[in-house]
Amino acid sequence: MVIRPVPRRAAAVLGALLAGLLLVLTGCTTGRAGQGSSAGPPHSTTAGTSRGAAPSRVPARASGMPVVTGAGLPAQARDTLRLVDAGGPFPYPQDGTVFGNRERRLPPHPRGYYHEYTVRTPGSPDRGARRLITGRGHETYYTADHYRTFEAVLR
Repeated sequence: MVIRPVPRRAAAVLGALLAGLLLVLTGCTTGRAGQGSSAGPPHSTTAGTSRGAAPSRVPARASGMPVVTGAGLPAQARDTLRLVDAGGPFPYPQDGTVFGNRERRLPPHPRGYYHEYTVRTPGSPDRGARRLITGRGHETYYTADHYRTFEAVLR
C-alpha cells in the first residue's frame, strides 16, 4: 500500500468538512439566527460582515456553520491567508499565538490546536475584530466579529 501526501488545498477542504461533521455529531451550532442548525436542512446565507461588503457565500452545512470560499473573503483576509501560507512575517506580535476557543464555537480540541491571525480592518485604530483561526488539521475559520460567529473557509 502506497501512502501519498494530501495536497494542502484538499487537506483544508477535508478539515473543514470533518469539522462540520463533528459539529453535526455533537449537535453544536454557532448560535447565529438564520444560519441553520444540526436539525435543519442546509441553506444559503447572505449575512454581511461587520464592515465592508458581504463576502460571497456557499451553502451552509447541516452543522449550522456557514462556509465561505477563500475567494469570497475580504481582500485583507486573503492577504492574511497568504501570509499564513508563507509562514509570515506577520504585522502584529499576537499573530500566530494560540487561540484558546474559550467561546467554544469551533470544534473542541486540546489547547494549542488552534492559532489566530489578525485580519486588518481598514480605518481601525487597533487590530479590529476580524481574525483567521487555523487548526493543526489545516482547517481555517474566519470571524468578522471577534469570535462571536465563525465561517469555515474552503481553500
